[in-house]
Amino acid sequence: MYPELLERIHALRVATLHSTRLEVLQPLIAYVQAKVDADTRARLNFICTHNSRRSQFSQIWAQTAADYFGVPVVCLSGGVEVTAFNERAVASTERSGFEVEHGSGPNPVYVVRHSSDGEAVRAFSKVVDDPANAGGPFAAVMTCAHADEHCPFIPDAEARVTVRYEDPKAFDDTPEEAVRYDERSDQIASEMLYVFSQINLPS
Repeated sequence: MYPELLERIHALRVATLHSTRLEVLQPLIAYVQAKVDADTRARLNFICTHNSRRSQFSQIWAQTAADYFGVPVVCLSGGVEVTAFNERAVASTERSGFEVEHGSGPNPVYVVRHSSDGEAVRAFSKVVDDPANAGGPFAAVMTCAHADEHCPFIPDAEARVTVRYEDPKAFDDTPEEAVRYDERSDQIASEMLYVFSQINLPS
């Protein structure tokens, strides 16, 4: 992985998670562990209304954490409306040490890499059942309250896990903007690193 990103990961791995968050993360850990035990690659679809900030951070960091610990998963993201991967969240992702190739247009496709030889994440806003998310059943990981409360049925979801995060959008166009986006990214990173550190792989 890229040196700056590895440095960030090593710093975040020592973060102390509150006991209430550890409880929130247990169902996600259990789902991934069950797939590993069944010798099946887990598919995680991180869902937020606009698929623009929290669900994008979650997909990118979950895939990075899984690859870091060698856990076989496919991480996806989606929403209920198509908007765009928010430029502030993109900038925060770059500050974390990822290499980001910028697309163009109203809903650009960003190619996000954690290493020169690893598989990249194609990050763009899409609905949950976009063709990019096809490939079989998944766990729907609900990252925002609105989507969690207004999406009672999610096609192809075989499990539903609630892991909500506060929206950094509240700080858009304020002096705290960059700090708050990085804070949310770091929280999600710390929790995804914890999740995949808990997976027992076959010897």
